[in-house]
Amino acid sequence: MQSQQKCIAVFALVCCFAILVALIFSAVDVWGDEEDGVTEENCSKNCRIVLVENIPGELSFNSNSTTHLSLTLGLNQLLDKAKLSVEIVSPEWALTSSDQGSRLYPAYQGQFLFQRLISLKSRGVRLKIASDQPNSTELKGLTDRYAEVRYVNMTAFTRGRLLSSFWVVDRKHIYIGSGGMSWKALSKLKELGVIVYDCSCLAMDLHRIFALYWQLQYRDYIPSIWSKRVTAVFSKDEPLELKLNNTDAYAYVSTSPELFCPKGRSRDIDAIRHLIREARRFVYISVTDYLPLVNRSLRGSAIIRYWSPVDEMLREAAVLRKVKVRLLISLWANTHPLTFNFMTSMQALCTGLPGCSVEVRFYRGKEQTEGINENKFMVTDKAVYIGNLDWVGSEFAFNAGAGLVIQESQSQPQDGQNSIVEQMTAVFERDWFSPYTISLQAGKNIVQESQNTWQKVQALKTKPESRESY
Repeated sequence: MQSQQKCIAVFALVCCFAILVALIFSAVDVWGDEEDGVTEENCSKNCRIVLVENIPGELSFNSNSTTHLSLTLGLNQLLDKAKLSVEIVSPEWALTSSDQGSRLYPAYQGQFLFQRLISLKSRGVRLKIASDQPNSTELKGLTDRYAEVRYVNMTAFTRGRLLSSFWVVDRKHIYIGSGGMSWKALSKLKELGVIVYDCSCLAMDLHRIFALYWQLQYRDYIPSIWSKRVTAVFSKDEPLELKLNNTDAYAYVSTSPELFCPKGRSRDIDAIRHLIREARRFVYISVTDYLPLVNRSLRGSAIIRYWSPVDEMLREAAVLRKVKVRLLISLWANTHPLTFNFMTSMQALCTGLPGCSVEVRFYRGKEQTEGINENKFMVTDKAVYIGNLDWVGSEFAFNAGAGLVIQESQSQPQDGQNSIVEQMTAVFERDWFSPYTISLQAGKNIVQESQNTWQKVQALKTKPESRESY
């Protein structure tokens, strides 16, 4: 009897050991990627940040309006600085597309950037790309020219997309913003992002998000154990203390969806809610789409539910704390009609309430398909959030994205330069008061007219032809 019990105990121990080994080897990046000796203690925290934008040629602002470094020039300057590695995540790869759509928007900026990426090999710089597009001809072309490309099977994880858009250069410099690797982002669309130079602390943290994507190739599940090399270095609860352009600040990187958040990593939605909660005077939001709904398919049926986290926080800020809320949303072919219902509801909250202010405007280029405002940021009186996702419930629930949060202390810059919060506020106000914005009601009327026209066209197409008798 005792020998039987011993055998059972030994067998159980062996099974436990086997399970432990299996768990360890199923972990993401067990040993982790080398970080060149950079640690939380010795990484650089005295950093320089620059706003980068793409303003389509058809858009003209007041001569006194704020202007910043072009996105094309900023990305090329990052490539100038690259000595060891360039790590890129982008929602699309269409730099060399010949489908230019209009002579006003030549693709030469994208073609030039593509050639520069190819030329990294001659300089001994490694090019690493994470993507969810295994059929991309551009990525295949880069792979043939030495680039290392790995693919994330987002369909298996969340049935979403890899919409992250960022660069990590030499683990020292970073770019993050709305613009991806598309000729349209460099010429036709209105994009905004930031480049942070000589900031290995932030670069190390953003690299760990890249490392997570990198290690998910060939996997169709998220391992139960996370490697330390993909866990967060800084977070909402423990942000990085640093100097940005001589201004004391706190910063961290957030991500989506929740499935892709290892230990300590703040979710995008939690970062956004925290900044709204901390705002005291204003919350300005500029996004392509805003829709607090999650739409998913279950057993062939579409299930739509209200997605409340951001919507409720904005309503609370306006009504209970008298924080001025402004939303600038793009009006384009894919604007969901329900957007107007939610915005009308939010504005109605302030009816008869002193000090309550919710304003909504729609950004519209000269044509609904050109000059679209692709910005994805929020600025408050204290902080900024620059992300990769539109503020739609389904985006945060299913798509992979990343965000950069910067919160400034009370001290002012020593060299008289505007802080990043002041610069982002100026960008928002420039766009808000530009001739390319229209009221909520005007936007609603345009969409209704478009829908009516479409319905009439469809009716004409399906109407049986009348035959005259002779």
